[in-house]
Amino acid sequence: MAWTKYQLFLAGLMLVTGSINTLSAKWADNFVAPGCGGSQEHSFQHPFLQAVGMFLGEFSCLAAFYLLRCRAAWHSDTSADPQQPFNPLLFLPPALCDMTGTSIMYVALNMTSASSFQMLRGAVIIFTGLFSVAFLGRRLALSQWLGILATIAGLVVVGLADLLSKHDSQHKLSEVITGDLLIIMAQIIVSIQMVLEEKFVYKHNVHPLRAVGTEGLFGFVILSLLLVPMYYIPAGSFSGNPRGTLEDALDAFCQVGRQPLIALALLGNISSIAFFNFAGISVTKELSATTRMVLDSLRTVVIWALSLALGWEAFHPLQILGFLILLAGTALYNGLHRPLLARLSRGRAPAEEGEHERLLGGSRTAINNAS
Repeated sequence: MAWTKYQLFLAGLMLVTGSINTLSAKWADNFVAPGCGGSQEHSFQHPFLQAVGMFLGEFSCLAAFYLLRCRAAWHSDTSADPQQPFNPLLFLPPALCDMTGTSIMYVALNMTSASSFQMLRGAVIIFTGLFSVAFLGRRLALSQWLGILATIAGLVVVGLADLLSKHDSQHKLSEVITGDLLIIMAQIIVSIQMVLEEKFVYKHNVHPLRAVGTEGLFGFVILSLLLVPMYYIPAGSFSGNPRGTLEDALDAFCQVGRQPLIALALLGNISSIAFFNFAGISVTKELSATTRMVLDSLRTVVIWALSLALGWEAFHPLQILGFLILLAGTALYNGLHRPLLARLSRGRAPAEEGEHERLLGGSRTAINNAS
């Protein structure tokens, strides 16, 4: 069946905003500007402040939820899902995981390329599968185990590509390796977030935009408060600001004042995460969860192509192989091979039962897995 104009718009919105989200964060990292007190020019390395901005974008999803709710009430839409009462504190544990994982990934993005950042996030399949077996009592199909093995192989190939690629003075080999390992480490935390959401959150009929916004609220408030002690905690060579502390928000604001384009990059990151979450949720509802996964894979291609075109990274053929293996692993784990096999064996693709509304019932992606 042909897509409607609205469905095409949603797919395009998800692809564009998802790509902007990663590219704008990397664009901000690439800027060099003087900080406070007449300090010399230095890179804009403020991962925790960027994470605060991302949670602000997620928090804005609450506004979108209430606008949709008012619209439904205005039009007397009785088809909307009834909202069961729930304790918002249910979202606190997954929000803490989201906050930790996101902060680590923004730190890693300072050290490695945008394309490797996006590809290595595929490691979430490995840990989500293992944790779902250990803590949710789920039994994985053979294709899912094969998907996990393929993902491991793909990660190894992408890692080798990073090792063999040429590195500029800004990204030394040791930093790239550290960044890649941090991304994989962050996926362990994201997987815990997914398990917590499935075990405690999905059983409540909470609208996805409300879930994203609530987690964004917790993450924004908590991480904003943590910026104060981070201003005083020494971080040595790990720090990217002149004071050598874990985070220096004042230095970030001074850099933004001296280089306004940084503000544009941050604004792109904040706004894109809100639209990306809305588009992703709508694609799952209007089309299918499978379509959402395919679009997310296309997002990696867009990020990679633009990073090469902008000269942010050097091309290495191993990245193509690594991406294809990761794509195969994702397809196997999420069952994308079944319609193809059915088409080959029966001559037509069967309807995927329950695929359109899987986000609350059985989707294996985090509620706000967007960055």
